[in-house]
Amino acid sequence: MRKFTTRPELAGNFGMVASTHWLASAAGMAVLEKGGNAFDAAVATGFVLQVVEPHLNGPGGEVPVIGFDAAAAQPFVLDGQGPAPEAASLAAFADLGLDLVPGTGLLAACVPAAFGTWMLLLERYGTMRLRDVLEYAIGYATDGYPMLATASDAIAAVAPVFTEHWPTSAEIYLANGGPAAGSRFANEPLAAMYRRILAEAERAGSDREQQIEAARRAFYSGFVAEAIDDYARHTEVMDVSGERHRGLLTGADLAGWRASAELPVTLDFGGLTVCKTGPWGQGPVFLQQLAMLAGYDLAAMEPGSAELIHTVTEVAKLAFADREAWYGDPRQTDVPLADLLSAGYAAQRRSLVGEEASAELRPGAPGGRAPRLPAFAFARFGPDGLAADGTGEPTVAGGVTVPRGAPTGVASPSLGPGDTCHLDVADRFGNLVAATPSGGWLQSSPVIPGMGFCLGTRAQMFVLTPGLASTLAPRRRPRTTLSPSLALRDGSPYLAFGTPGGDQQDQWTLGFFLNHAVYGMNLQEAIDAPAFHTDHFPSSFYPRWSQPRSLAIESRAGEGVIEALRARGHQVDVRPPWSLGRISAVARSGGFMYAAANPRGMQGYAAGR
Repeated sequence: MRKFTTRPELAGNFGMVASTHWLASAAGMAVLEKGGNAFDAAVATGFVLQVVEPHLNGPGGEVPVIGFDAAAAQPFVLDGQGPAPEAASLAAFADLGLDLVPGTGLLAACVPAAFGTWMLLLERYGTMRLRDVLEYAIGYATDGYPMLATASDAIAAVAPVFTEHWPTSAEIYLANGGPAAGSRFANEPLAAMYRRILAEAERAGSDREQQIEAARRAFYSGFVAEAIDDYARHTEVMDVSGERHRGLLTGADLAGWRASAELPVTLDFGGLTVCKTGPWGQGPVFLQQLAMLAGYDLAAMEPGSAELIHTVTEVAKLAFADREAWYGDPRQTDVPLADLLSAGYAAQRRSLVGEEASAELRPGAPGGRAPRLPAFAFARFGPDGLAADGTGEPTVAGGVTVPRGAPTGVASPSLGPGDTCHLDVADRFGNLVAATPSGGWLQSSPVIPGMGFCLGTRAQMFVLTPGLASTLAPRRRPRTTLSPSLALRDGSPYLAFGTPGGDQQDQWTLGFFLNHAVYGMNLQEAIDAPAFHTDHFPSSFYPRWSQPRSLAIESRAGEGVIEALRARGHQVDVRPPWSLGRISAVARSGGFMYAAANPRGMQGYAAGR
């Protein structure tokens, strides 16, 4: 029996592109039509997303990438996450009287990784020249594009901040009172920056790789880095703390960084090998959830049933509690990843799942190590999960020691976090790629003068509690929420997928993956099915709140399911029928390629033939 979907699952044998914006998907498809491969198309798609979704990503942000290189017959990850500046230390923030890294302004800026990561993808895995993939973004930034309603709303919401505190942003986004939804909007300073980078690249010589390296130099040690250094060094900017602060990021921080490639972390599930980023991102929580769910007879549970949603939600709470205690930059801290992903540890964690919704934050003890949590996990988690150990120290359930000194926070309101973009590409050569660009949101930090873009605020994901895996430290990568996904079948590329959504990314995509891999839904059916998530654990974003036992679910799940979940103790927040997640996906199977994109938000689209 055919299921109703909002649009068809695309199928063809030439190439597929899916992303969170129709113009970006079209640009990627144009690159495939010109003979480019999936990686060329991904770069073009990513640069267009920077222009047309400036409230969701930008050149000052980051972009983890996961792909399958057909020539080498192996998957790879590009870390795509810049580290904290050299000057970013616990002492520096203590001297400022801050106990959380602000979610806006200049203090939370890490090294902008998006440009360098796209250059690495193009140089190492692509085939085209920089001009061939950058011309689409330059065209939209120069000639204009239709302003999204969500972007228009974001600009209107922060217009008072722009007017009073961030004049460089007002110059671009509040000209003529601010852009209306659907109006034509251009960002000439951004276009000029990319035209200058391209000109410097082509002056470096005719060699493709030489041009790409020259473009990288222009950004990280040339005129772009100089503009960032000058602005961060000399400008005091109002942030969510209610105070003005200079940035910590310098030109030396940019010059000392390069994007890098590594192997993915993997787990076998249901005949597929699922590939994710390392624990510098939250990607392994997807694998931890799968490892726990492997012990259930999922096929016997009805998709969309209260039983399945309860089980998946309780498993998510356990995996994300481990994220809080154990995940961090493995270049600077010892993350017990093998233990976290082991079958024995998954069985221990699975045994904690009961018939009622847990109110506790329960990280485990992989390899027998005692877990610790940041101070705000105690201060902001709420009383239901609290206990005390033998020493009288405050604890969260499971005997986890939580340092005293809960953060006081700041009274001024937050502008709120931005969101994210996503793209997936499959080509006729056997390549597959997923990327999740984010950060550098127009509403999170002021525009760098003359550059047309903002710095990121990813350092807000560090904790200022000493001695944890995610504690702020110079040159350490923050534990990002960005989490593209790839799955192999018998060692061959099968599925690439992902979504915007911060902490929800590895919840919404898990539901999609189960719908497809366990319940046999096609890509579009799996995307269109009602979505859900929990905010039970501390948010990765300032001010790091959590909502114990929370369960957000689309109303399309049905009253019977919703009431059954409430009866199990979940604090159910019924959301509008098409409101959670913006998943897109591409796949390869049986000689065809497939693609699907999310109808939610009315801007994601897939293209292919």
